[in-house]
Amino acid sequence: MRFEDLDAWRRSARLSADVYKYMSGNRDFGFRDQITRSALSIPCNIAEGFERGSTRERANFWYYAKGSAGELRTQVYIGREIGYLDRATARHWIKEAMELSKILHAMIQGIRHR
Repeated sequence: MRFEDLDAWRRSARLSADVYKYMSGNRDFGFRDQITRSALSIPCNIAEGFERGSTRERANFWYYAKGSAGELRTQVYIGREIGYLDRATARHWIKEAMELSKILHAMIQGIRHR
């Protein structure tokens, strides 16, 4: 198995690409940088954790990915309120980030109870 086979990685990579595309024209460089970094951090930490040697390291990186999903949700809420994101896009991204958090939680629990 490869990290590319993980549903969490595939979904988070797609979400990250969506965030990058949507935000590409935003002229608030600070906000754009923060939201794209948190989105990118999710699949990157899933991949890095998968490639680590121990289950403890793997769980740590998956916790980082879960934290980044929470960070992304916060930025989406704020982006929606300040008019950078339309409501439908924000709703979709928040839902996807919440689902990714649940999947990551299950993945962490799964390797911790082996």
